[in-house]
Amino acid sequence: MTYFNLNLLVIFIFLSPSIALSSEFIEQSDNDEVRYRLAGHPATTPAMFEALSFDKNDSIRKRVASNRKTPKNILTRLASDFNQSVKIAVATNLSASDDVYLILAKDPLLAVRSVVARFEYVPVIALEILAKDKNVDIRLEVARNLNTPKTLLIQLSKDSDNSVSTTAGQALQRLQDER
Repeated sequence: MTYFNLNLLVIFIFLSPSIALSSEFIEQSDNDEVRYRLAGHPATTPAMFEALSFDKNDSIRKRVASNRKTPKNILTRLASDFNQSVKIAVATNLSASDDVYLILAKDPLLAVRSVVARFEYVPVIALEILAKDKNVDIRLEVARNLNTPKTLLIQLSKDSDNSVSTTAGQALQRLQDER
């Protein structure tokens, strides 16, 4: 399919929702590019997001996970996806709920927990979980996060790992200097 025809197909999909926007259409589409574009489009319907969130192609599920219009229940499910990049896309989606961050803060993959610990908009409840992480690198990321509250920084300043306690101490000093 040429680029021009692909654009027409995408326009058709959005102008003819009763025909083209069904989950059956999406599931039967063998064109990854069409599904990828639908997964990232702001006018995609909840039913389309639902169908696309089960796509066999990781990049399409990742695109759904990164779309701020994706319904929260779908983001919650994608937070447990088997693919690391999909989970990371959920972690950086500004529409993700606190429940999603609780799931991701307990994820077995270090890379996922690391992204959550560094994310500027992560809720405090997830930082509280990550501040107790068995991995020193995760605790260090929490100490470095500019939005980590003072109570957690105090806790981390007593960490058994010197790099964590030093970084938390420096963050506490920064907070003190800002006042």
